[in-house]
Amino acid sequence: MGLRVSLLPRVRGGGRPCIVGRMATPSLTTLVRDRAALLALRVPLSWVNVATGAPVEIDGRTLDARAQWLLRVFEKSGRKPTHTLPLPEARAQFEAGMKAMSASLLPMGLGAPPIGEIVDRAIPGPAGPLPIRIYRPAGVRPDAPAILFLHGGSWNLGGLDAYDDPCRFLASASGCVVIGLDYRLAPEHPFPAAVEDSIAAWRWLASNAASLDLSPRRLVVAGDSAGGNLAAAVAQATRHDATPPALQLLIYPALDLRMDSRSYDLYAEGFLLTRAGMEWARRQYLADPAQADDPRASPGLATDLAGLPPALIFTAGFDVLRDEAVAYAERLRAAGVRTTHRDFPGLIHGFIGMRGTLQAAARAMDDIVGALRHELAVVA
Repeated sequence: MGLRVSLLPRVRGGGRPCIVGRMATPSLTTLVRDRAALLALRVPLSWVNVATGAPVEIDGRTLDARAQWLLRVFEKSGRKPTHTLPLPEARAQFEAGMKAMSASLLPMGLGAPPIGEIVDRAIPGPAGPLPIRIYRPAGVRPDAPAILFLHGGSWNLGGLDAYDDPCRFLASASGCVVIGLDYRLAPEHPFPAAVEDSIAAWRWLASNAASLDLSPRRLVVAGDSAGGNLAAAVAQATRHDATPPALQLLIYPALDLRMDSRSYDLYAEGFLLTRAGMEWARRQYLADPAQADDPRASPGLATDLAGLPPALIFTAGFDVLRDEAVAYAERLRAAGVRTTHRDFPGLIHGFIGMRGTLQAAARAMDDIVGALRHELAVVA
């Protein structure tokens, strides 16, 4: 499991300080429901094919059979769409869902990825201390590469605990030290709070890399979904810093909050992340709809992409965010930025947390880590 160390001040009841706006502890009912739903995914594939019916085919892509079954199981479990819930319940459901996905790793025989040391601490932020969690793989050598990981969750959900398993996996599989950031959440802290926190965390990491036994030449900014949005914004804001990112890793990133790409029409509902869910997230995040035109909120709209770090961009075939990420990859290449884009055509949004549930997600995460290791070898 790894040695866990906390450098954070103790608070009433123990544990780490809580950022304003975090969710309540998921209810036992919610946890049991989600874990029971995931157990239903253990049926043989032949049963899945019978239960789900004809394959779903859209835009030349076929939905992964177990992803189709996952969506059916969640639908039958009584799980309500996040955007229809009061915010505290939405946060609790998101947390419970991520924990249930992690719990499903054990029946798959995967278990929690081994980590040598996990340290919780706080760093200076633009509006006060920012909690971070540092995952250091066992046996990692000095001058190791590192990843600043910015979690997804529509800018208003999620946190260090919800993303514990993805961060563990990235650290264990890649050999990188991973630093997860608990940035401020909307709507209590609307745009640009999360962007400012993420930039501050990057600059702290860049300034302290040597004292953390990290390689300043091999620092990566990464994130999924809303976190991919923030990672792209960080890469743009820090490209001319003394220590810019060596690489940006964007996993199904939200890059254009105007939300007018073709994939929004193709996958508007039925594939976990919906148009209505993104509209809800945008309302929570932006105080003014006109802010969608700000490149800090929509990094895909930035006019100057020259000089950005090499990019690894990964998308899910059945995802409203797919086309804006594809367009960004094309624009980066046109600007002379070394860019690798790969689409996982049968997967849905959120697969970073599904590697213990969907074999296709586990393979995708292995491929992402393989590409990351290759790029870091080139940098070295």
